[in-house]
Amino acid sequence: MVTYRGAQNYLPDTLDLLSLETAARGCRGCDLFKAAEQTVFGAGPADAGLMLVGEQPGNEEDLEGEPFVGPAGRLLDKALAAAGVERDAVYVTNAVKHFRFDRAAGGKRRIHKKPSGGQVTACRPWLAAELDVVRPDVVVCLGVTAARALIEKNFTLTAHRGEVLHLDEELRGTLDPRVVATIHPSAALRAHVDRTAAFESLVRDLQRAAGLL
Repeated sequence: MVTYRGAQNYLPDTLDLLSLETAARGCRGCDLFKAAEQTVFGAGPADAGLMLVGEQPGNEEDLEGEPFVGPAGRLLDKALAAAGVERDAVYVTNAVKHFRFDRAAGGKRRIHKKPSGGQVTACRPWLAAELDVVRPDVVVCLGVTAARALIEKNFTLTAHRGEVLHLDEELRGTLDPRVVATIHPSAALRAHVDRTAAFESLVRDLQRAAGLL
């Protein structure tokens, strides 16, 4: 596995969301900044009780500079509404702040590529800082990559979905929100058998998380 410098050297002296977002634009903690259009930081109120953490920005997020504005984000909006959760009251972010992709044949279309473990680890200081500033009561991991960044490196969704969990000890400190893990909205979009069932399961998990507030 490639070893990266990591984001810790790019953190600002003052920890607030604006300072973090500004500093993250210059992050060179791993190699993903080289191909991505821009850093895509988290968004939402600094006092949000609920934080949602996904994997990484996608193509539309990379172009617009905002998290969860592409197809998965639109499905997440729909799921939050169905769960009775106001999107504007939630802080949304990703474990990795740059879009990792491969080029499709012809070189124009950019295809999502899962970030490596080293890239997730390199970006983790930003996620830790967001947690420290927002101090949410409940964190929802959207997908396995987020869960492995926040809970445990060998986390499996099939074993722990529906459980109320905790951040790993390194992240916890004086902060100990309740943590739940569910599928990433993109998984519901890709479901081959029953997209409706996948979407409804996501809604139930969001309702469960909101019920912990």
